[in-house]
Amino acid sequence: MRAKEHKMETKERWASRWKDEEAQDWVERLGPVFGEDLALRVYSSRLIGADPDLVLHGGGNTSVKTTIRDILGRERSVLRVKGSGWDLASIQAPGFPALDLEGLCELRALEELSDEQMLNELRIRMFDAKAPNPSVETLLHAFVPDKFVDHTHADAALVFGNRPEGPAEIAELFGDRVGFLPWIMPGFPLAKAVADFREGNPEAIGLILHRHGVFSFGDSARESYERMLEIVGSLDAAIEERLAGRALFEIPLVDEDELSRRAVEILPVLRGLTSSQDPEHCSYHSMILEWRPSPEALAAAARPDAVPLFGEGCLTPDHVIRTKGRWLVSGRDPEELSEASIAFVTSYLEYFERNRKRREREGGGGGLKMLDPHPRVALIEGLGLVALGKDKKSARIAADLAEHTILRKTQAETLSSWEPLSQDELFEMEYWSLEQAKIGKTAPQEFEGKVALVTGGAGAIGLAIARRLLAGGAHVQLVDLPGENLARAGAHLEERGFAERFALAGADVTSEPALREAFGQCVCAFGGLDIVVPTAGIAHVAPIVDLALADWERLVAVNQTGVLLTIQEALRLFRRQEIGGEIVLVGTKNVPMPGADFVAYSASKAGAVQVAKVAALEGAPLRVRVNMVHPDAVFDDESSGKTSGLWDAVGPERMRSRGLDPADLRSFYQGRNLLGCPVSADQVAEAVAFFAGGKTPTTGAALTVDGGHVGTFYR
Repeated sequence: MRAKEHKMETKERWASRWKDEEAQDWVERLGPVFGEDLALRVYSSRLIGADPDLVLHGGGNTSVKTTIRDILGRERSVLRVKGSGWDLASIQAPGFPALDLEGLCELRALEELSDEQMLNELRIRMFDAKAPNPSVETLLHAFVPDKFVDHTHADAALVFGNRPEGPAEIAELFGDRVGFLPWIMPGFPLAKAVADFREGNPEAIGLILHRHGVFSFGDSARESYERMLEIVGSLDAAIEERLAGRALFEIPLVDEDELSRRAVEILPVLRGLTSSQDPEHCSYHSMILEWRPSPEALAAAARPDAVPLFGEGCLTPDHVIRTKGRWLVSGRDPEELSEASIAFVTSYLEYFERNRKRREREGGGGGLKMLDPHPRVALIEGLGLVALGKDKKSARIAADLAEHTILRKTQAETLSSWEPLSQDELFEMEYWSLEQAKIGKTAPQEFEGKVALVTGGAGAIGLAIARRLLAGGAHVQLVDLPGENLARAGAHLEERGFAERFALAGADVTSEPALREAFGQCVCAFGGLDIVVPTAGIAHVAPIVDLALADWERLVAVNQTGVLLTIQEALRLFRRQEIGGEIVLVGTKNVPMPGADFVAYSASKAGAVQVAKVAALEGAPLRVRVNMVHPDAVFDDESSGKTSGLWDAVGPERMRSRGLDPADLRSFYQGRNLLGCPVSADQVAEAVAFFAGGKTPTTGAALTVDGGHVGTFYR
């Protein structure tokens, strides 16, 4: 009964999601400008792209053969094919550049066509020079005569395609209705092979490519889409039927608190091991981590055959750009993790050199640029799955691909065995000339791969600092007291387009457990830490003779002890990570130049500066630089409209202590500095970014952002 119910679920899973009313809506919206064919192509492509078991993160491609009118008013036959950079899940009409179909089909007469030549031929046959580059499989779509062609990297097809029994099982399942071709690199040879198959098998509804994916064909968008579902659904049903009653994963029992504690200990170690030193600056190029402690990932990491099964090969070679052809598989002991990391890099260097030399012997290896040799996916016993990328988006994509890989490899191995493409064959995809041509064309952002933690992050200065670091490519953890103020800061950053690269942690900096938890949350979210900016601070106005001890202790707790606790946690984490770091304390003009009636603020901030100076001494052997920024009279953050809580609280009283009208607060402070200019939160953030960027070998230094005061001059 269980198998029958599961079979019914699989059938429902692959039921068509095509709805005539939705299709008609797309025709009404796009048809008047782009035509009905392309409108339906967009609709069915989005149906395919919405299913992660068919395509993930830009994978797959679709096309339609239709007509357009050129600038001379002539009707021209064109191929509309998915363009580079577009995701099927969200594609729109501009994502399908139009190419001269007749001109494309003429290329089939050639015996050979290199990838570079092919790309050039595609570009010169486009009708819009500003359109995105068409898919590298454009010629395949052109050579196949069917009006609509769909291509996916369906997981189920890869379970069959990466097993030695796969071709025979596919023939048994489909007969002549679905073909099978051995592995061929995408490009001109594959296009010709698929076209030859299609011409010799006009009744076929589709084709499965060994270790690659599925093509379906149709006279209509609906027919091609539903044929894709029929093929993949049949494959998935066959897998489920053969696995009925068999357990895929032995799920370990894990305490969630213990799991988080492990992550906080292990992730920074992994991040440090996978960072590359920048010889120009005393710093490192690091990656952002995505931790997935799913039951399946934990079970996979605990398998005795985890290294051969998950350490080698991709579901499809298209994944190699995101995940590499190997994974790092290790136990959670730091020493074991270090040994595994060194072995991974050593193996990668050998892999590159071996294939570079082979390419040279074949006349095509000159000038290859080696990619970063560190892993993109790690499977760690007792921790689960960890993906690495230049940013959170890249890491999440790699993690999504890895999760699918874990399930499908486990299915394949349970059925019989898993036999992926060899590492040397994967090299051809990883070091494809078209991918090599992209290297170095986009400069990395200033803080790419960096993680920052900002205390007082919901305040005017803290929020401006967070925004500046995020704008430079950093990932940021905002720490502030929990509540509406912190939520509004998060909403502001989300509105600015930083949703995927920041996290919020509600914590009181005077509480050691709360602050430790905030640092731990940062590690679990991003994998580690590079930049710490203690910004949290409060103020109080009172002459020494009237100052209540409770107010003194309150300011010392936040302004001085809070900084001590923050720097303590930072140094502990930097020591574990072993790639240095930056600490930039936001001090105040009152440290070198205090004011009357402001003793608690001035003294507690001066104490914080002394903590930072000692941290500069102790952090230097760890390659941790500690510097300070001393602002004056920052009343708000104009970009967010956030006013300074400090000045809201003490500004009017400071004016009254001077016998001045509180309404003249801003003009008074602007007029008293040498330059006669206001000081903005963004300007303070720029000073923090200077130190955080680590471009100079500077530690223990202070930079004033105060408009100029003789009392704050360097001595």
